[in-house]
This record gives sequence, C-alpha cells and structure tokens, in this order.
Amino acid sequence: MANINAGDEKLVFESSEAVKVVSTFDELGLKEDLLRGIYAYNFEKPSAIQQRAILPITKGRDVIAQAQSGTGKTATFSISILQSIDTTLRETQALVLSPTRELHPDPVCHSRARRLHERPVPRLHRWWLCSRPRFRDDVLEMTTKFMTDPIRILVKRDELTLEGIKQFFVAVEKEDWKFDTLCDLYDTLTITQAVIFCNTRRKVEWLTEKMRAANFTVASMHGDMVQKERDAIMQEFRGGSSRVLITTDVWARGIDVQQVSLVINYDLPSNRENYIHRIGRSGRFGRKGVAINFVTIDDVRILRDIEQYYSTQIDEMPVNAAELI
Repeated sequence: MANINAGDEKLVFESSEAVKVVSTFDELGLKEDLLRGIYAYNFEKPSAIQQRAILPITKGRDVIAQAQSGTGKTATFSISILQSIDTTLRETQALVLSPTRELHPDPVCHSRARRLHERPVPRLHRWWLCSRPRFRDDVLEMTTKFMTDPIRILVKRDELTLEGIKQFFVAVEKEDWKFDTLCDLYDTLTITQAVIFCNTRRKVEWLTEKMRAANFTVASMHGDMVQKERDAIMQEFRGGSSRVLITTDVWARGIDVQQVSLVINYDLPSNRENYIHRIGRSGRFGRKGVAINFVTIDDVRILRDIEQYYSTQIDEMPVNAAELI
C-alpha cells in the first residue's frame, strides 16, 4: 500500500552485519511477473523492513527480522518466497509456520502432507520474520541451534512505539465499573470498527452475554471455538456486518482488518509483550488508531510497567476521544 511507509523514515535499525538498503522494488532484481503483481496491488515502494530483508532472503541467507505491526512483514516473506520458488516444479518448495489458525485459513491437502512427511527433506532456508516488538535473549540464543549464520535486522528498542496510535487509559476504581464504562463508550466504538480484548475465554463469554443483554450488538471469538465458527465470525467482521468484536489474544497477532480504528483493553494483558500486538490491530499501514486501557487501582502497576517497557506515555482519555478516531 502507498501509505505503509508512514513513519518508516523515523525507524532506526540495528543489524548484525552491513545490510544493503534497497529503496525501490525495481532494484531488488525481482522476476518481471512478480514485479508487475506488486505494482498491481498498488505497492509503490518497499517499507523499511522490506528494503533490508528481501534481498538477503532471496540470496539464500537465514534472516531474523523484526519490525512493528503493520509495516509489511507478511509481504516481506511472501515476496521473498515468490521470488525464490520455481513455478515449473509441482512440489512443496516453501513452508510457512503461523502462530494462529486465522493467519492461515486455507485447507491443507492431507495426502500431500503425508507424502511430505514420508520423503526426505533437504536443507531449508529459515526466514525468521517476527512481529514481536523485542526478541528475548533466550529466543535469540535458541535460533543458533537451527539457523546458519543468520543476518539479524532488529528495530532499536526506543523505536518500538507504534506511529499513529494514540494510547489512553480510563481509571475505573473497581472491576465492576468496567462494564458501565464500556456501555458509555459504545457509540464511540461503532464509529468504525473496534476490538475489545479480555484475558480469558470465560471473560469474553461473560462480557458478550452482558452486552447483548443490554441490547448492544457485539460479536465474540476465542480459541475454544471450532474453526468453522471462528471463520464465519472473521468473515462477518472483515465484511463489516459486525462492528464490535470481543476476543482473547487469539486475535492479537498479525490479523489485519483495515476498518479497525479502536482497540480497548478491557483487561490489561497478562504478558506485557502482548500489549503492542493488541494495540497494533488499529492504526494498520499508517492509518490513525486509538487504544484505550481500562485500569483499576490494582492495574496501575501493570500500566506503569508497560509504559516503562515501551518507553512510552499513556495519558488519561480526553472527553473528545470520539474525535480522535
């Protein structure tokens, strides 16, 4: 997309060795038909992570790459794979692993999967592209066990705040007051589309029933639902027929619905690394987004920890929050 590069020029990357920065798709040496396809999808220039990661991947290097939500990581490995495969060979040439089922909805042919399991597998090039805002040291150490001299392309720690996403908190003295606060915000939620995050499946079900009993229209999704039901809910939400989705962290990673402009953390995430995944569901590809955190007295310490971890400041929500979306 044209505006995927919003804020890219402000990012500072650290890499394990000198990495060539390629500023245009034409300079990447891509196949002609692939290049036509890229421009047909209205991509004008590579994003910051694409400028650095595509070339070494297509040259066969193992790569560990990190960038913020909505900065083009999926296109990075997709373009690299399409450049590297031989379209005349009718066999499996690439394997993409995904953390959630929603990120790979296409069915797998089980007979082909069995044949892949039975045949010898040659050495694979590992293209490690991760949306985590920060790699833990133990994760980086683990990669040395199965990657060969990987190039590391990492966003500097102080560059990890998400451009275009305004972050606020609402002080709710008691847990019971969160529901009333959410009801007060409902008209704001439906300006575009909104995602409400809870920490548990039970909380998602409880809040969904409570909202519907109060005559509010909401959808919900969590990991214990059967896949067919989750697919139907996702299709409705993507299509805009449902505008408010209550969910767990199953929805926090990598899923892009362009109309989502507001994320509410009904519960602050139990894992602070999930915070940036959650709020990254809004403000995709340079668009504006708002994240609102419900904070009880017991949550203040968690909120301050998130602020310190990401070197950011989360202010109290203004009365004109609807105007910011």
